[in-house]
Amino acid sequence: MQWETVIGLEVHAQLSTRSKIFSGASTAYGASPNAQACTVDLALPGVLPVLNHGAVERAVKLGLAVGGKINSPSIFARKNYFYPDLPKGYQISQYETPVVEGGSIRIRVPGASGADGGEKVVRLVRAHLEEDAGKSLHEDFHGMTGIDLNRAGTPLLEIVSEPDMRSSTEAVAYAKTLHSLVRWIGICDGNMQEGSFRCDANVSVRPRGSDRLGTRCEIKNLNSFRFLEKAIDYEARRQIELLEDGGTVQQQTRLYDPERDETRAMRSKEDAQDYRYFPDPDLLPLEISQSWVAELKSAMPELPQDMRVRLERDYGLSGYDAANLTTDRETAEYYEMVVSQLPSDPKLCANWVTGEIFGYLNDEGKSFGECPLSPAQLAQLLVRIKDGTISGKIAKEVFRQMWAKASEPASGAGSRSQRGVENLADEIIESQGLKQISDSGELEKLITRVIAENSRSVDEFRAGKEKAFNALVGQVMKAAKGKANPAQVNEILKKKLTE
Repeated sequence: MQWETVIGLEVHAQLSTRSKIFSGASTAYGASPNAQACTVDLALPGVLPVLNHGAVERAVKLGLAVGGKINSPSIFARKNYFYPDLPKGYQISQYETPVVEGGSIRIRVPGASGADGGEKVVRLVRAHLEEDAGKSLHEDFHGMTGIDLNRAGTPLLEIVSEPDMRSSTEAVAYAKTLHSLVRWIGICDGNMQEGSFRCDANVSVRPRGSDRLGTRCEIKNLNSFRFLEKAIDYEARRQIELLEDGGTVQQQTRLYDPERDETRAMRSKEDAQDYRYFPDPDLLPLEISQSWVAELKSAMPELPQDMRVRLERDYGLSGYDAANLTTDRETAEYYEMVVSQLPSDPKLCANWVTGEIFGYLNDEGKSFGECPLSPAQLAQLLVRIKDGTISGKIAKEVFRQMWAKASEPASGAGSRSQRGVENLADEIIESQGLKQISDSGELEKLITRVIAENSRSVDEFRAGKEKAFNALVGQVMKAAKGKANPAQVNEILKKKLTE
């Protein structure tokens, strides 16, 4: 029997506010345990929650970005369950009337060997505001469990998709697209190591061609795209093997163990009625005015999917290049600043940003915001390729030196960092004599000498062996120490060999 995997994701995006969703306590990461837990987080008697305006603003921005409906009023509800790191005995969340309803996200799914596999639309069910819980710490407590409530009350936006994905590849593409979007519009820093962006995957399987959904299992708290992919693949295999052996899938909440590369049962999966949701009497219905929504909409940046279309249309880029350049706003803005200084060749600019810049950043484990070279510095280097001052091969060596110099800190009083020196490429080219030889007279002398010294290759070329021509070009480049203009070398050499 052929099986189909059905996947829906619940993503918890920690909103980038400086204070918590219902109190003024700090959300800064890394404080000592309980140093940022206030009376609201501790659930002391008599304290009342006060809603953070910034959290609502960020939720509305997400709704606008995905084309969802902004509900007004929106209702906060109590989600009742017991856990040691939840002092109130309930979590303030939203149930029947979330702040955002509906919407969709368009994803680009990679095909085989990294090729572009086309686009797909993933529908959203909702996005609702809620508070995060604290943390249970199980190490260094001599068999006891410690409770850290610093995270309790941190604002979360839970973004719930429809079960529209059919493979772990699609699920990862969706998660990456959403991760890029929340960072792009500035509502979440997306730091997965710190738990700012976490995924729960709902996975089920069914016979291919069936419209009926299978029994789902939820895999909790996946904090990397690789773990998300591996957890889904394992869980789908587990369910298929279970069904093919005559068993049944139990609705469960499961955890992924990356060391064993397997999912393990955590508890039976609860249904909504188990949480006994009811409106929180301490929080009034949230009224969101249309005028405020319109104001936020007018201030929204160009969205990544819109920019992708524009880059393809205006610059003639492939969908693959446009997608790579719009993974985050810093990359997109950097590229556009480079192109503004070399508008005649947007493809060359794209190749160097996604090739050399991406490669060096990846090797050093840096984000694009840490790129030491300014757009103006890269643009000047590319201009020197275009005007024939240097070849593409020499440009890569110049780039290597530019990167190293721009990465150096200022060494002391009176010294300067090369980070902001716009003519850095020219300085390196001039100081090391790297200018390409484009003088036809000088090239003719070199080529005449090479022809005289390589009569065997000349005879082979004239006998119809094309490889001999490449050997002669190589000899010319060697004689010129790599600085001869390749296009001119080809032209003059062919002319002389056919005389």
